Amino acid sequence: MSNDSDHPTEGPLTGYLVVDLSRALAGPHAGMMLADLGARVIKVENPGGGDDTRGWGPPFVGPEDDPQATYFLSCNRNKESIALDLKGDDGRQVLRELLERADVVVENFRPGVLDRLGFSTADMHALNPTLVILSITGFGHDGPEASRSGYDQILQGEAGLMSLTGSGPHDPQRVGVPIADLLSGMYGAFGTLAALLQRERTGKGQIVRTSLLSALIGVHAFQGTRQTVAGEVPQAQGNHHPSIAPYGLFHCRQGSVQISVGSEKLWSAFAAAFGIDGTVPEFATNADRVRNREKVIEAVEDAFAGYEAGPLLAKLNEAGIPAGKVRTLDEVYAWEQVHSQGLVVDVEHRILGTISLPGPPLRFFSPGDAAETTLTSHSAPPLLDQDGEQIRRWLESATHERVAGTAGRAGR
Repeated sequence: MSNDSDHPTEGPLTGYLVVDLSRALAGPHAGMMLADLGARVIKVENPGGGDDTRGWGPPFVGPEDDPQATYFLSCNRNKESIALDLKGDDGRQVLRELLERADVVVENFRPGVLDRLGFSTADMHALNPTLVILSITGFGHDGPEASRSGYDQILQGEAGLMSLTGSGPHDPQRVGVPIADLLSGMYGAFGTLAALLQRERTGKGQIVRTSLLSALIGVHAFQGTRQTVAGEVPQAQGNHHPSIAPYGLFHCRQGSVQISVGSEKLWSAFAAAFGIDGTVPEFATNADRVRNREKVIEAVEDAFAGYEAGPLLAKLNEAGIPAGKVRTLDEVYAWEQVHSQGLVVDVEHRILGTISLPGPPLRFFSPGDAAETTLTSHSAPPLLDQDGEQIRRWLESATHERVAGTAGRAGR
């Protein structure tokens, strides 16, 4: 995307300062979401190698003597990096100065780690009573298993998500992205914004807590109420919806398509378009079709057998049936619709040059002329300590300005 001066240079969080103490994915994803909204996000890293994800690969890209992990690139755009040894006096002092000026701090240490370093929530709020502290753990901050280390796949299993995912009840599968990390980061960013809004009324910061466990249970949705209300234990059943039929992936000649027949009106249109008798007792209502799912699948795939995927999708579209194909990621990132939504951004990396990254999922528009106000200028994920010297100079300058009564909080 262009960085022309005609494009917006401020976002909803411009002027806010976020100190990102987190590593791996959950916290960094939350920090990146806030950065995408315009906040200044300073990522504090271990001088000995930085965020763990700098070493997670392959794939690595760039020169052999300085390889860059694509994992790290996925969750750290629009941030600055400073390397601080939080076990040393200098590192702790720099962090204190950052926290005094910050609006938000993000951390995903195990409970008690920051306390031992001298940065408990009480310590941080003593430095800055208006600070919003986002804290993300694996299993929660209290309770009998609070001390357990939380990694995404462990939580996908422990929180039941893997029991719902796979070809059948004896084939539990992880989701293809670290969904527990990503969702906890998203919930964390959401909670952080709510706490900042409350701070506008109270003038006080607060602590926002979430966990990988909480995030996954938070998205159980209808599968959760199947258990808590109906007393059923949901199980994986492949690529077909447990409560709607036909809804899922169906095979055709030399391929497959996905359809979502989510209403009786759509079922009538679908059945008529493909010569299926939709009024027989087994197919008369959605509940009947769910109970007779295998017969429905057989009838649909018999009707699809003479079509290749392209003509079949065209016929489904003509009949008004929601449908689509399963794209590979190279197809996704070449798709014009994806680019039209700003979902691919180009940034300049100090080592890699111009690289393309998956873009922010939010867009903003002014209410009057509906002109887009979405930030379109993005910076590449930083090298380790890339901004350390500049941040230290800013802190020193800000200290002098504050003494003189002129300091800005998040200014670069």
